[in-house]
Amino acid sequence: MPPPAASSRDLPHPASDEIRLEDVLHALSDPMRLRIVRELAGARDELSCSHFDLPVTKSTTTHHFRVLRESGVIRQVYRGTAKMNGLRRDDLDELFPGLLAALLGAAARQAVRLGG
Repeated sequence: MPPPAASSRDLPHPASDEIRLEDVLHALSDPMRLRIVRELAGARDELSCSHFDLPVTKSTTTHHFRVLRESGVIRQVYRGTAKMNGLRRDDLDELFPGLLAALLGAAARQAVRLGG
């Protein structure tokens, strides 16, 4: 039996074993993307793209979410008309133990230090 046809609303994500450290570090090197990840890390559930109030254009925001998704940092799914975002914490913690916690801790300390 052929696999089910992919919906035009299915978004490509790397499988866990395809996530590469250099892609994750690149994705998290941008202040806007790091801000998105910090918000997702502090959320109890998925957050919609419209939840984020970033000081950039809509097309730039879309680009940031795409980089995070394609690097394996976040998972995006459509729920109705909303594109929902969740941190792939389990995958990242399994592949790179302690990395996400260390980066989030460093980002929080930097935010305090810089008043942001």
